[in-house]
Amino acid sequence: MGGAPIRILALLVGLLAVIAGAAAAPAQTQPPSTTVSEELAIGIKAAPPFAFKLEDGSWSGLSVDLWKRIAERLGLGYRFEEVPNVQDQIAGIASGRFDAATAAISVTADREKAIDFTQPFYAAGLGIAVPLNREPSWRPILHALTSFGFLQAILALICISLVVGMLIWLFERRHNEDFGGGAAKGLFNSLWWSTIAATQASTGELSPRTVPGRALAVLWMVGSIIAIAVFTAGVTSVLTVKQMEGLVQSESDLASVKVGALANSSTDAYLAGTHIRHSGYPSVQAGLDALRSGQIDAFVYDRPLLSWLIGKDYSSSLRVLDVSFERQNYAIALPKGSPLREPLDLALLQILESDWWDQATFQYLNEK
Repeated sequence: MGGAPIRILALLVGLLAVIAGAAAAPAQTQPPSTTVSEELAIGIKAAPPFAFKLEDGSWSGLSVDLWKRIAERLGLGYRFEEVPNVQDQIAGIASGRFDAATAAISVTADREKAIDFTQPFYAAGLGIAVPLNREPSWRPILHALTSFGFLQAILALICISLVVGMLIWLFERRHNEDFGGGAAKGLFNSLWWSTIAATQASTGELSPRTVPGRALAVLWMVGSIIAIAVFTAGVTSVLTVKQMEGLVQSESDLASVKVGALANSSTDAYLAGTHIRHSGYPSVQAGLDALRSGQIDAFVYDRPLLSWLIGKDYSSSLRVLDVSFERQNYAIALPKGSPLREPLDLALLQILESDWWDQATFQYLNEK
């Protein structure tokens, strides 16, 4: 009987161990904190005013300040790793080198196949840079004279002149030897008379003699004076506008001029998709230099970035047209299935609804 107390004591110890293990198990299944303790690698590139490097090596800009505010709110540790272009940012995200990437990364269908994006934080569009003060050139005039509208007006005058000539021939052929003598000779003389009458030149010996013919002649002469006056005023206006404002005034003009774009960018893909012939440049600065030197007539790029660069370095020679097209959304890039996406989306939406965001966009983009 001496061993019974020992066995009872052993059973009690085992039971206590089981109870302690069961009590400890729920503590091990608690969800992890949303705060990420490790340092995140953030891919970044220069894209002022969204991201630019200061003299001390630190980063600033609208996207940078936004990321810093998100990281502070979520308690994220991070470091910026600079790359030369957006393609390297996308590749770094897809390969796992970066935990996130930010600057001015456009959300596109092709990129969405390889990586994920947060909620967009800025809606941009493409802009067009053109020369500001280019020397007078005959190119705008030649472009206007060969335009479809100009050819339409010329053809309309010619057609009306032909119709009037044929009517004169019908009225005069049996009563006026000037327009008789066979259909070929009569029609030729009638068309010749109609043409010189429209230009108010002397009609020579040719003149209608019948009442219908003379009535038509009066109407044609008066009408041609008005038509030519309107036509001349329209041509003069077009030529003046083209000469003063240049070859490019909107997106529709890009198809008929020399266009430049950043090579291997979303702008490059858009221009190729719309069949606009263009030259690719390794950097935006190289494209703007080509525009300033007259090698191209227009340079297309993201409008807010284009406005910033021209205002900073090219304000005396280039300008950005007051047009925007092909809407593009900027977002933070993430690897597929990243656990950061949901907390980033929530923090991002909260910040975009705050007064801080309004102040930041006014500071960097002068937008209210």
